Amino acid sequence: MQYQWYPGHMMKAKRMMLENIKLIDLIIELLDARIPFSSRNPDIDELGRNKSRLIILNKSDLADEAGNDAWTESFRAQDHTVVKVNSRDGSGIKSIQASIQEACREKIERDRKRGILNRPVRAMVVGIPNVGKSTFINTLAGKACAKTGNKPGVTKGKQWIRLNRNVELLDTPGILWPKFEDQKVGMHLAMIGSINDEILDPSELACTLLETLRAIRGGAIGERYGVDENGTAYEVLCRIASVRGCLKKGEELDTNKASQIVLDEFRSGRIGRFTLEMP
Repeated sequence: MQYQWYPGHMMKAKRMMLENIKLIDLIIELLDARIPFSSRNPDIDELGRNKSRLIILNKSDLADEAGNDAWTESFRAQDHTVVKVNSRDGSGIKSIQASIQEACREKIERDRKRGILNRPVRAMVVGIPNVGKSTFINTLAGKACAKTGNKPGVTKGKQWIRLNRNVELLDTPGILWPKFEDQKVGMHLAMIGSINDEILDPSELACTLLETLRAIRGGAIGERYGVDENGTAYEVLCRIASVRGCLKKGEELDTNKASQIVLDEFRSGRIGRFTLEMP
């Protein structure tokens, strides 16, 4: 299966971001902590040249803690300010304001020397689809400012949000990039739900996911579903379909339904905490 998704609204969103970058002091880049490499849009590096950068490892509660620590150390070694966050329960959110000031320290100092005081930091919040930008903004603001959803493509346009007198945020739509040079990147993005499921083969994706999880931590699949996880990934998927009662008419196993269960339960962390790639 080829993994690729770049609908027209993403091209439009990128143009909008290019038009607004001159207004921005800081780029707050949200990454999915399970796939920090694959969830980094290379277009953002080009877009944000010469801008301060704050990296948010979002959904850190779904990633392995050792993986979170390894990626945090890796980004800090590249002189990036980085914070681990779970936007849903607010973990890590309290440190964001201080991290914004730290990431923009040079800019704030330049303003002070020019006699410009109390000008708010303007930050653009960017990331791939379904990485949790709107939930992050709402949790940071303490109110529902941005529309949220558990599928890609909820945010369609830009929106300015004033956090306080020190920080203004520009919420932007999630964007991918026109071509994945490495199909493993596309595969990881599909696994976490950043590519529209409707253009994918669910059974193939679920089997690839089962193989990946089994290689990272054997036993997790068997523990979650009460099945023997030996054999091919498709055999394991069929056992899951049987255990979960996924049947078509005539008692035929419905592997597509079982596939969606596996994908949903991985994405929500019910199979366990996994980091799919390490620095």
